Amino acid sequence: MIRSILILFLYVFLTITVGIPALFLSFITGKKDFLFRVGKFGLALSKPLFGMKLKIYGMEKIDFSRSHIYMANHLSLIDAPLLFLVLPVPVRIFPKKELFKIPVIGKGMERIGFIPVDRSDSSKGRLAIEKGVEMIKEKGWSFLIFPEGTRSWNGNLLPFKKGGFILSIKSGVPIVPITIKGTREMLPRGKFSLRRGTVEIKFHEPISPEGYSIEKKEELLQKVREVFEKELYK
Repeated sequence: MIRSILILFLYVFLTITVGIPALFLSFITGKKDFLFRVGKFGLALSKPLFGMKLKIYGMEKIDFSRSHIYMANHLSLIDAPLLFLVLPVPVRIFPKKELFKIPVIGKGMERIGFIPVDRSDSSKGRLAIEKGVEMIKEKGWSFLIFPEGTRSWNGNLLPFKKGGFILSIKSGVPIVPITIKGTREMLPRGKFSLRRGTVEIKFHEPISPEGYSIEKKEELLQKVREVFEKELYK
């Protein structure tokens, strides 16, 4: 519990002393990508407080100079921050629209190009995917997606949602499966007290959407899911 409180205080302190000035600077200069570096700086400062031994595998398989859709299983609130810290390139995500109402943080997400999703309206969800396709083609962005859509309560894989696979097929960008182990043991869903633990993050071979049409998105989904099942249930 003490570590969780310390991390929370650190994030509040960094938001006030670093995040807000950086956000204002982004408006003055018109530059936005440095906000990723600011965020990664904050995550790096907080990492020792997590009490975590981090093991990373397979990054040599990935050409980070090109666009990818990174897909990871979702076990804990710390999954996304860890991946933002580990990935050597900026990635965008599709957060639920309610998060954009959070002062400072919401505006920061908007500035760096995170795309809000209205989870209560499937038609707006499709528009968000189309926006993602546009940004990949125009700006070469990469995205991080949790295809389960939410955190697992028991650690088992939930059904995959189709949006990320449509994004891959329409943009022509490969999917990189990323398996995460250990974060649920450190911070399970519904808990606030952070435990010590070992986390393993494994990057798998990219899977190309070439040859898949929208009508065959289920086949691509299943191919990607098999990678997760093989690694997580072995």
